[in-house]
Amino acid sequence: MNRLATETSPYLLQHAANPVDWYPWGAEALERASSEDRPILLSIGYSACHWCHVMAHESFESATTASVMNEHFVNVKVDREERPDVDALYMDATVSMTGQGGWPMTVFLTPAGEPFYAGTYFPPEPRHGMPSFTQLLLAVAEAWKAQRDDLVEQAKRLVEAVGRSARLEPSSGPLTATLLDEAEQGIARTFDRTNGGFGRAPKFPPASTLEFLLRRESPEALGMVTKTLDAMASGGMYDLVGGGFHRYSVDDRWLVPHFEKMLYDNALLAPAYLHAWVVTGEARYR
Repeated sequence: MNRLATETSPYLLQHAANPVDWYPWGAEALERASSEDRPILLSIGYSACHWCHVMAHESFESATTASVMNEHFVNVKVDREERPDVDALYMDATVSMTGQGGWPMTVFLTPAGEPFYAGTYFPPEPRHGMPSFTQLLLAVAEAWKAQRDDLVEQAKRLVEAVGRSARLEPSSGPLTATLLDEAEQGIARTFDRTNGGFGRAPKFPPASTLEFLLRRESPEALGMVTKTLDAMASGGMYDLVGGGFHRYSVDDRWLVPHFEKMLYDNALLAPAYLHAWVVTGEARYR
C-alpha cells in the first residue's frame, strides 16, 4: 500500500495498492520535489473515468512502469472531484500546450509546481503516433537533466500566459439585446440540422445552450431545441434501463454513448426537458 491508503477519496483509494509511490496533492510532495530537485508527475482523474481506469491498469499497476516513475519523479495523484481547483489550473495549462484536454490528465511540473509538459492518456506501447508512457517518462527525465533551464523557462512563460488569459477585463460596452441576438446566430452556425446538437462528434448534451434558446422567441431557436432534445432522448444517449443520460455520444447521431453517467449532466438536463414541456406543451418532454 502507498500513501493514498489513508485518503478518503474513492478515486485515490483505487490507486492505494499501486506499486507507484503516490503522494496526494500537498506540501509533502512539493517539499520532496524541491529537496531532491526532481520534477513532479501529476496525474489527475476521477472514479467514473473510463480511460483513467485503462491507464491505471496498463501503467500504474505495472511494476516495471512504476519503477521508472519512482526513480525519476515525485508522483502525485489528484481526484478532480475532490480538488476541482487544482484540476482547473492544470487543465488550463494542458489545453494551452496541446489544444485539448481530458482525463486522465498527465502533467509534468517543476519542483515549484509549474507545468512544462502535458497530455492526457498515454498507452503502454507506442500506437497511433503516440509514444508509450514509459518512452515519455524516460524522455522527460532526460530532458530534465540535459535541458532543465529551457524547461523551467518554458514553464514560467506558460504560467504567465495562463495567468493573463484568466484575468478577464470587463467590457465598457452597454449590455443590449443585440448581444443575445448575436449569441443565437453564433449557436445556429454550429447547429447540426440533420442530427441535432452542435458541432461534430463527440457530442455532449448542451443543456445550458438549450436553456438559453428556450428563452428566445424565434422559431429557429425553438427548432434547434426540439431537434436536439428528441435526438438525445431517442438515441443511445438515454439509458432506457437505468434512466438518465450518458455523458456524451461518440458519434454524430447520438447513437453510441460513452458509458458513464454524470450527476451534473443529469441535474442540468432534467430542467431542460421540463422547461421544453412548459414552452412547447409537448408531453414527451415532461
